[in-house]
Amino acid sequence: MASFFSYYFRKYPLFRVAVLFILILLVFGSYLLFFVERNPIPVIAKINPPIGSPGDILVVNGSGFGKEKKASFVEIGGSRLTTSSYLSWTDTEIKVELPSNIQDGLVFVETRYGRSEPVIFANKENIPVAITQMAVQSSVPSITHQSHEKISVGQVLTITGDNFGTLRGDNSAVYFSAQWTDSKNASDINIKYLTPSENDFDYEYWSNTEIRVRVPDGAVSGHFFVKTDKGISNQRNITVTSTAGTKSYENMRSYIVQVSADISDINADKQSLITLRVPRPSQYAVQPYIQMTECQPAPIFENYNQSVIHQLQTNAVADKKFVFNQTFVVPVYEVNTEINSAKVEKYSEKNRLLYVLYTSSDSCIPSDTPQIQELADSIVGKETNPYKQARLIYDYILQNYRLSDTLITSEAGSLNMLTTLQGDAYDFSIIFTALCRAVGIPAIPVSGLLTDFNKNSQNHWWSEIYIEKFGWIPVDVSIAAGLQFSIQKHPDNLADFYFGNLDNQHIAFSRGWKEVNPSIVNNKTVYRPKTYGLQSIWEESTTGVVSYSSLWSNPLIVGFY
Repeated sequence: MASFFSYYFRKYPLFRVAVLFILILLVFGSYLLFFVERNPIPVIAKINPPIGSPGDILVVNGSGFGKEKKASFVEIGGSRLTTSSYLSWTDTEIKVELPSNIQDGLVFVETRYGRSEPVIFANKENIPVAITQMAVQSSVPSITHQSHEKISVGQVLTITGDNFGTLRGDNSAVYFSAQWTDSKNASDINIKYLTPSENDFDYEYWSNTEIRVRVPDGAVSGHFFVKTDKGISNQRNITVTSTAGTKSYENMRSYIVQVSADISDINADKQSLITLRVPRPSQYAVQPYIQMTECQPAPIFENYNQSVIHQLQTNAVADKKFVFNQTFVVPVYEVNTEINSAKVEKYSEKNRLLYVLYTSSDSCIPSDTPQIQELADSIVGKETNPYKQARLIYDYILQNYRLSDTLITSEAGSLNMLTTLQGDAYDFSIIFTALCRAVGIPAIPVSGLLTDFNKNSQNHWWSEIYIEKFGWIPVDVSIAAGLQFSIQKHPDNLADFYFGNLDNQHIAFSRGWKEVNPSIVNNKTVYRPKTYGLQSIWEESTTGVVSYSSLWSNPLIVGFY
């Protein structure tokens, strides 16, 4: 046998190459077995805290990190931490100081031997609640002075006093008397009073001795006070006036709304995450004190950037269907306005963030396109009164475009309506909003539900325009154009009523477009066009997810009272 092997080894070069190749494979395979056995891929067991702020110490516990850092690193939200961030590194624990630019996202540990499976981290400063109070106050807030005794909606009220907190705390707010006519006897301050709007950027400044806040849309003459974790301040009287007209909120009806989504047929080649961002009904003057009465399973966040956040962790093919249910109680008021158009003022605060944001184009509103700009200029002509300009745009759409009761799909989007002269309710809202923005009128699209009192509902879209020193005015172009739906209180003139007024059959989920950033750049995302929520990401999955199926049901009205 030895002579046979020796003969072939000397006579045939290919035989020698084959033998050498087999020896290399044996050596390499032995090395790999030893390498994998002695040098495991890092595993993260937990991080503490899972929600933190810049400057906090983050502790990563697990195994396989290595005794020294060397070329290994920690990655958070797609960014590697710099060398100065590391405080200690052992095989089972890593301590880092969170940098000032820390982002939400997935946490990985990567060594020369591999990359760990991720865990989620959230930057507390990005969570849309009031900023954590840094200085603990020992006494209740008190108000000693106010800048105005008489003021209009949207104007800045300067409040001076003491014990407001160095920064606005989680539960700190200014409360104003509200216009809700049937809630005056309520004992809960969140029902009886109105707080400034984050979406309108009403809070301008907050310190321990001074607050500058804009009077929120929906506030009326009465009193205001400051509430913090330490208590409630004394009340001060204030008169809220408007020369442009009046607005009232009446005939409140509460709806019980169920929102659900299913995830099934998951195929993942490694441990991965699927994130769902479920829109919450908007909380504002028309829909105050939204309550989520049920949420199954428990979410990661009940209210993060106006969404309920669910996360599903998976590492294999899963035949199981995962169901996510939310139930909300949504009070909705009928809105009625009486406007004296001659008294409507031109916009004087064009550097105000509300004005800048809601007169600019975005991913939803194409207000800077030549078609929109040229059409808007031709419609308004020499008219400079914002209210009259908006009415000219509204009447033009009603006179020149035909409403489709079914949704229209087009690669050109809502701009296709300008050439086909036909659009659905979504297109009517988007084009009206874009034309208003093009002439400098702050305007937003609103998405949600249109419902009757037999629990029937459908996705719907309308708009709002902002009048300085008055507030937001609802506009529903598609209902004025004859959208087929059962209106409980049918007005004599649809066009006149739905410019400035709104029934209590509209349930808003989104007021304005919400641009959502993915947790990591390479994540796969899903956008749902022409639905009850205006947001750029509804679903997000990490790279390990090969495929899955999702089903979003339209929100259901399960009851009302």
